[in-house]
Amino acid sequence: MESEHEPRLRSVVSYVQRGGRMTVGQQRAWERQWADIGRRVADLPPGPIDFAGWFGRPAPVLLEIGSGMGETTAQLAAAEPEVNYVAVEVYEAGLGQLMLRAERLGLENLRLLHGDAVIALKEHIEPDSLSGVRIFFPDPWPKKRHHKRRLVQPDFVKLVASRLAPGGILHMATDWEHYAEQMLEVCSAEPALRNRFDDWAPRPSWRPVTKFEHRADQEGRISRDLIFERVG
Repeated sequence: MESEHEPRLRSVVSYVQRGGRMTVGQQRAWERQWADIGRRVADLPPGPIDFAGWFGRPAPVLLEIGSGMGETTAQLAAAEPEVNYVAVEVYEAGLGQLMLRAERLGLENLRLLHGDAVIALKEHIEPDSLSGVRIFFPDPWPKKRHHKRRLVQPDFVKLVASRLAPGGILHMATDWEHYAEQMLEVCSAEPALRNRFDDWAPRPSWRPVTKFEHRADQEGRISRDLIFERVG
């Protein structure tokens, strides 16, 4: 959640504030699991997170920004048990639902951060430490006057690139054509990143189709993936 002190720390936040309360099931999942697998970004002590200590093992750390209701996140974490999978999301009900999904799947390699991913990246994640960052279907801010609010901007991409280990992957997906073009332009201009493809990446078969992507397809919007690699 945003405090009166946070706005001066960044120009673009990683989320849109949403309303809505948790369901009884989500609240119970939160009460059962949050103390073990969740932390609030605003409550983190100064300095980098000790991911190996938090997960109880050293392993590649993959950060997903904006896990929503966890539909994709839970499946991806389940498919990669060898990865320390970290999801950051501001929407409490979404994290509650993700915990329900994680519980059903018996996930042990998932940890959750509640709050702004930009602050987490800047203040609590070491440079050159992440094996990957995933940003799937961020808020598109489709109106032209709102494009400046989009997450994928030059300063943000530079920050993400600095936190990736050499060879680490930034994988993005969006169903908004103009946002996809902006992502491609911004990431191509970042010298620390290299596009693994000429432009769009083939849609990975392992990325689950969410209800939002299915709706976009029904509405005639094409989903595009972009996969960039940290160089140097």
